[in-house]
Amino acid sequence: MKRILSIVLVVMLFVMVGCGSEPQVKEQKLSKLTIGLMPDTDSIPFIIAAEYGYFAEEGLEIELIPFKSAMERDAALQSGSLDGAVSDLLAVIFARSGGFSVYATSYTDGSYNLVAGGNTDIASAADLRGKEIAISRNTIIEYVTDEILAVNGVGEKDVSKVVIPQIPVRLEMLQSGNLAAAVLPEPMASVAEFSGSRYVIGSGDLGINPGVIVFTDSAIKDKEQSIRAMYRAYDKAANYLNNTPRADYIDLIMERSGFPGPARDALVLKPYHFAGLPAEKDVDEAVRWVKNKGLAGDYRYDELVSKLLTEGK
Repeated sequence: MKRILSIVLVVMLFVMVGCGSEPQVKEQKLSKLTIGLMPDTDSIPFIIAAEYGYFAEEGLEIELIPFKSAMERDAALQSGSLDGAVSDLLAVIFARSGGFSVYATSYTDGSYNLVAGGNTDIASAADLRGKEIAISRNTIIEYVTDEILAVNGVGEKDVSKVVIPQIPVRLEMLQSGNLAAAVLPEPMASVAEFSGSRYVIGSGDLGINPGVIVFTDSAIKDKEQSIRAMYRAYDKAANYLNNTPRADYIDLIMERSGFPGPARDALVLKPYHFAGLPAEKDVDEAVRWVKNKGLAGDYRYDELVSKLLTEGK
């Protein structure tokens, strides 16, 4: 009888231990993220991650909102409508200067190119003297424009900057012959070339890379795990794009991106990098430009860049 009682007690003990090992609290659900996209190639990994379920695989609900101009995107960020966005270092600096706390969390792979109208004689940046260049003011576009001019010995007063914030409108005016030149992100620059415009020089030729993904300070604090999940999905999308024939995804990109029709044939994607922190060189050069323009004060790297991607690893 004692032996039977001992066996029963042992069994009960194992049952109790087994029950105690089960999680007492269910896994916490990730907070939803709302991300602003621009009509450029930096937004494509987000479109792929959403369509092929990479966000869902990470247990993340995400809303992607398209914008046609940096001004509209930044207004949405500052109003609290967005947690993060495809953006650039200049936007981060201007936001911080205006008292709005936002950080770059990773670099992007986009390029920004100077394209001349097909009916002009502009073959080099030096030929821009006395000509009109379409830009968006105080953005990555104007930054790249100024860097192009400086490298080629052309002063800002030697050209006429025409401010056209909306990227599609800038492209349309260049194509219609109403502008001599414009600085455009990809794929809009390639679309312009495909339609008869002429590539002159771009950010890649200058070795600068100011494109970034940004998040608000509140999102980084309150939704850290969601942002980490987003980046895991982003890297899956980058891997897909780097290893998949263009024909397999071009229809989806055209449907979801807002790119003009010619982009179907003109778009050629360079390999995407997995998410990583912006280079200090790129941050320093962006800060220098803003300071020289008298638009903002000095900022250190760690004041503009969150190391969320590398912390806790």
